[in-house]
Amino acid sequence: MSTTPGPPLASSSARPLTIAVTGATGKVGGRVAELLHDADLHQRLLVRNPAKAPAWADDVAVASYGQADAAAQALQGVDLLFMVSAAESADRLEQHKTFIDAACAAGVRHVVYTSFLAASPDAAFTLARTHQATEEHLRQSGMAFTFLRDSFYADFIPDLAVDGVIAGPAGSGRVAAVARADVARSAAAILAAAASGDTSHDGATYELTGPEAFTLAEAAATIAAVTSRPTVYRDQSLEEAYASRRSYGVPDWQLDAWVSTYTAIASGELAAVTDDVRVLTGRTPLTLAQVLR
Repeated sequence: MSTTPGPPLASSSARPLTIAVTGATGKVGGRVAELLHDADLHQRLLVRNPAKAPAWADDVAVASYGQADAAAQALQGVDLLFMVSAAESADRLEQHKTFIDAACAAGVRHVVYTSFLAASPDAAFTLARTHQATEEHLRQSGMAFTFLRDSFYADFIPDLAVDGVIAGPAGSGRVAAVARADVARSAAAILAAAASGDTSHDGATYELTGPEAFTLAEAAATIAAVTSRPTVYRDQSLEEAYASRRSYGVPDWQLDAWVSTYTAIASGELAAVTDDVRVLTGRTPLTLAQVLR
């Protein structure tokens, strides 16, 4: 974890400090919103479909990342923003930049962004390159920031299996996959601290991982043992991986992202196990087996 101190967060004395939560009807953003609600913190939920907002929500705004004017209006009066990365798309980086610029124009002071482990311009996982560019745009925005560099979600690992087979060019590489619940708890802890005036997370980058790094062969064995669903891992060459996925007819960027999910694991970039989840939440992160149960 790295950190650079920033100025204290404060709201106008005429109103409570407001935390905006994006992706508030999704799996991570939704859980963060619940945790902040339980902590009795004032928040505004940013959604695309207000009908899906939780019944308790009394401050809901409709905006998507690519809608500059709507986003700027939705973020008026917001002090602290939890920004879940947008859905994978060819223009995700432009959506992120548009939304960040809107947040800055609206006067947001601090953004907590869900990035990706080993984000860099030449990351093995192609989508991690977009995360690095988003981080850089946030650094240049003038707003305070905190980056949560999540590993692959442990909840996602079982979804790699098709007809009981996880197939890809991951070799014997390891991944310290993190539970979505632990990412949400970490984010909520940072947001609650920042809302209280704690500036220790300003400029910080946290690497959120699970407590163990496993191969996909080990993951398949764990899935089979815990769920009683026969699951195995089959290693593929790059050529086999691309050939087996071209039949889906997806664009090249999506095909590269799918295949690089495995090559990123093979590269060793995702093998590190950190203590950041425990430091932020006071709890040991969940294992793959615990997530499956």
